[in-house]
Amino acid sequence: MCCFSRHVQKVADTSIFARAAKGNSQFLVYSMILAAKDELAMILPIPTPRASREDVVRFISLKDYPNFFRDMARPFLPPLTRGKGKSKGDKSDDKPKLKVVQVGSFVASFVPAIKDFARLDEQFRLPAGTWDKLPTYKDYGFAVFKLKAGEKKIHPMAFEFPRADPKKLFFPTVHIHDGKVHKTATFDHALYCQVKDEDVTSWKESPRLASSFMRIAKTAGLVDKDGHVYRLVMKGRKTNKDTWLV
Repeated sequence: MCCFSRHVQKVADTSIFARAAKGNSQFLVYSMILAAKDELAMILPIPTPRASREDVVRFISLKDYPNFFRDMARPFLPPLTRGKGKSKGDKSDDKPKLKVVQVGSFVASFVPAIKDFARLDEQFRLPAGTWDKLPTYKDYGFAVFKLKAGEKKIHPMAFEFPRADPKKLFFPTVHIHDGKVHKTATFDHALYCQVKDEDVTSWKESPRLASSFMRIAKTAGLVDKDGHVYRLVMKGRKTNKDTWLV
């Protein structure tokens, strides 16, 4: 799920990368083009084990690799044609504030449970009652990124989190862009992954290993240099739900 604490004017060109990490953990990288009048937060519910500690999410800076997804898309682009160029809740005011982490150009926090949103500043929370409409996420944790106003390409946001179900690879693709929960949404997503046993029969495989098109030294261990990358493009009006690989 990708949701915002305030109204957004535009969200486009979303890219998400997922890969299993050591143990029961998963890597997740998220990027998009965003336009908003006000400072706001992007909130990503993530399927962490119930009652996780506040320090279980490791945020990873990719500020020095803003072209992470541009490079990842390269092996999937059509070949050049000669002469034609490139194809285009609960009150907890008495509780301490949640820890914030500087991650490249962002300030990020991990919110262990819905009740802990009261420990964030009000402009970085969803409207009261929103989570009541989303019972699926009652046991999730939440990665929160505070974003500035204006229109910009958001450099990749990356982190590692423990999974409640280590057999599933998770992509947060549900939309909440206006404080409301809709059954369908307009998708403009490119999903990428590196997998072991997950079913990617409907995904397109890169013809080469990741080391041939990614700047591996700048990926902070997020990308397996000896693995292929798989891509699934999601565009148009679709059921508003998250995406899983099993």
